[in-house]
Amino acid sequence: MTVQVTDHRGGVWSIAVPIPDNPLGHTLVHLLETDRGPVLIDTGWDDPTAWDTLVAGVTACGFALADLHGVLLTHHHPDHHGLSGKVREATGSWLAMHAADTAVVRRTRQAAPGQWLEYLLAKLTAAGAPQEHLAPLLEARAAGRGRRAPGRRAALPDRDIAPGELLDLPGRRVRAIWTPGHTPGHVCLHLEEDHPAAGSAGRGGGFGRLFSGDHLLPGITPHIGLYEDPEDDGGPPCSNGVESLGDATDPLGDYLDSLERIGRLAPAEVLPAHQHAFSDAPGRVRELIAHHEERLSGLRALLREPLTAWQLAESMEWNRPWAQIPYASRTIAVSEAEAHVRRLVKLGRAEPVAGSDPTRYVAV
Repeated sequence: MTVQVTDHRGGVWSIAVPIPDNPLGHTLVHLLETDRGPVLIDTGWDDPTAWDTLVAGVTACGFALADLHGVLLTHHHPDHHGLSGKVREATGSWLAMHAADTAVVRRTRQAAPGQWLEYLLAKLTAAGAPQEHLAPLLEARAAGRGRRAPGRRAALPDRDIAPGELLDLPGRRVRAIWTPGHTPGHVCLHLEEDHPAAGSAGRGGGFGRLFSGDHLLPGITPHIGLYEDPEDDGGPPCSNGVESLGDATDPLGDYLDSLERIGRLAPAEVLPAHQHAFSDAPGRVRELIAHHEERLSGLRALLREPLTAWQLAESMEWNRPWAQIPYASRTIAVSEAEAHVRRLVKLGRAEPVAGSDPTRYVAV
């Protein structure tokens, strides 16, 4: 087995843990040495090859698996949280996550069979998904094949990560920064220490290193879709029309606000969960904010005529033509279109058409 481990110096390593059948390739699980033993930041996908790679990676960093003291989770997605339960079972480590994402884990674990399927059907129907996209879900319902919620087997964390908290990691100063957007409880972790890489990575004059999870990546725009809630009665938060949008969540707004805070923090080096370490966090933040502003402007131009979220997704620019986007990825793309149009509504630049079914939006 080939294990890719990078020594970032100063008691920090990254282990490339593979994600099966995913173009991202791997998750960079970081290992941070503390006076009480090493701590993992994320764990990787729940897969036998990923587990073997993680164990071999910990060994390559100079530790035994039993040495692990705890796991800090940037968010609940399975390529970050998937192996957490197995790590805890094997080592007795604690698991820590922001309360908002722990609540997502708890709800998905408790969701009744079929509840997620009904939620997804209602959500896609309200977004204007065509019959051919709904057909497999309708067939599953008719056959009594209730779809289980994704992440149903995920481990329930036993500690909260509070925003602004200086974490209890002896010999280290790691501060939690709540960065919602990619998920409601996503956190970045700021290692508030000078480090050997500062001379090269810190040319921008920043301080410390930032474990950024999926919030800030060097060459990928993280997915920002609607926050999913399997406890919902079946429809999306905006399914009741204009009135419900006033109280609806705004993931893209959360993400842009979080980006600005990370830009002001200006760490010397960013250690993301995908791709590679990089510097100039403020520059990358500016690129991402500009990208989303451009996308919002483009969508508002499309909304000169009333369109559904599905129609907007079909017209948006993706990494391949819409006709080539796989089935499951289309569902994700529509959620991203919904997050952007919801942001336009929150800004007063668009509004849902009263009484439209499926829901259509128009620029104002």
